[in-house]
Amino acid sequence: MRVYLPATLLSLSALQASGEIGDAPITAFAVTPGLREWYIEDEDVDELEYAAFAEAARASLRLLGTAFGAPSRRAVLSADVPEDQVEVRDDLDRGVVRISAAVPAAAIASVHLDDADAAVAVAAAVAAIDQADLGDEAAQETVDDAEGFELSWYAPQELEQLIADARPSPS
Repeated sequence: MRVYLPATLLSLSALQASGEIGDAPITAFAVTPGLREWYIEDEDVDELEYAAFAEAARASLRLLGTAFGAPSRRAVLSADVPEDQVEVRDDLDRGVVRISAAVPAAAIASVHLDDADAAVAVAAAVAAIDQADLGDEAAQETVDDAEGFELSWYAPQELEQLIADARPSPS
């Protein structure tokens, strides 16, 4: 089953070091019954997959709020995991799933990361995401500004170089 794992550059570094995304249960996003119901007029699988991906990118903003020292760039990992390791949790939010085991690096299909030019908008969105979730329209506009930046696609084999390129240069 294709899942989308919210991440940060710090968690990408941890994936590179350990060879897996772990500690289970792992919260991710996928095309679930709740997501299908939310987008009822759109049965296009690609559109539903993109909606799950977008939910993971938004969750990455929340992770950045707790990942002190992480550069302000959203990251999402697309992975294929066995269905028997995935529990649908639409009761938590649409598209939410919990994965019962660590996700090995070999299961990663692609890596998605904000380009450096999104960092200012992403940092502002990290500061505004909680207020946006509570209905603050100005905060939602700030989050929307960050979500206007598309995450770039990378092959899993590019992870090491991607992390090296994203590290701040010593001053």
